[in-house]
Amino acid sequence: MGVCHEKGLPITWTKNDHVKWRIPLPERGHSTPVVWEERIFITQAVGEQRTLMCLSRNEGKLLWQSAVTTKGKEPTHATNPYCSASPVTDGERVIVSFASDGLYCYDFEGKEIWRRTDLGNQIHIWGNASSPVIAGELCFLNFGPGETTYLLAVEKRTGKTVWQHQEEPSGGKSPGTNNGAAANPNFIGSWTTPVLTTVEGNMQLLMSWPGRLAAYEPNSGKELWRCTGLNPLVYTSPIQSGDTVVAMGGFNGMAIGVRAGGTGDITETRRLWHHPKSPQRIGSGVMHEGRIFIHNDPGTAMCIDAKSGETLWTERLKGAGKTGVNWSSVLLADGNCYTITQGGDCFVFKAGPTFELLSVNSLGEASNASLAASNGELFIRTHEALWCIK
Repeated sequence: MGVCHEKGLPITWTKNDHVKWRIPLPERGHSTPVVWEERIFITQAVGEQRTLMCLSRNEGKLLWQSAVTTKGKEPTHATNPYCSASPVTDGERVIVSFASDGLYCYDFEGKEIWRRTDLGNQIHIWGNASSPVIAGELCFLNFGPGETTYLLAVEKRTGKTVWQHQEEPSGGKSPGTNNGAAANPNFIGSWTTPVLTTVEGNMQLLMSWPGRLAAYEPNSGKELWRCTGLNPLVYTSPIQSGDTVVAMGGFNGMAIGVRAGGTGDITETRRLWHHPKSPQRIGSGVMHEGRIFIHNDPGTAMCIDAKSGETLWTERLKGAGKTGVNWSSVLLADGNCYTITQGGDCFVFKAGPTFELLSVNSLGEASNASLAASNGELFIRTHEALWCIK
């Protein structure tokens, strides 16, 4: 997750230089654009409508916009606009989660193929953000957090439920949590987007839940193993390289490194390390050559040894923006890490054992989205616009 195979991406740019186009967006948004050949897909709230927009890659022109009217405004935090979940596509269909308003599937011309509006309500004071994931013939979704919380697999062609793993609701005590926060529905929940990866030769689905990291058999939803050690709030997705999986919590965060595999509770047998206290983390990190790279919420970038959990370096990233707070996930490409802060500063630094800052590129527009790359270009969503950097 967050790792792409692009070479030769831009390293330096400004709001005037190396800009192929900039297209204004109607409202704030956190979702990351998804690029497939000549089309860009992005979710966007527009008043009472939850929409999927399709734009031309070459010029940013809006090709079509499919929308549903919300059945009832669900709660969210002022910093988390609606439609925070990113879309997913397999080149034939685009699937989007509009949270309580349902899971929708469209073709490449914007025609609805199927919808699921019977999934329940996602009610949490901080809203929702988990994105759907396509693997093979299935689409997976972390439906939550809140009073309705479960991991879901549906047929990507029909939307029919294949399996559903029920999780404890926010007010309940999830396995592995051991502090008072678990009793408060305001301070428990997972916004993790599921990750599909290969473990011991078999495909497994990884999920970070309150209190634990868990792996599931993708076709049946059977839990294969779990490792405890996370706190009750989890915003990031697991990251994996080889047989090492790392999961990181959010506020008052914990973090764990795990030798993936085995069966049942592997905490005592396969947990490599445990950090009982870590910085607040909203965006996910990446792994490269045995090291973890992450840009924390307070604005500090970190490099951590994946096997030992030892911190190799920590650096505060500063730019021209009003704030250095960071919610974006790291994009790793060609040995470089890309992030953008809420102050609109895009940082590029080396994914190496010592800190090397390559550039600070200030757009002057706030952002909480992650960067996307395709065919040598970067696509950056801010609260005001979608940018294409060449």
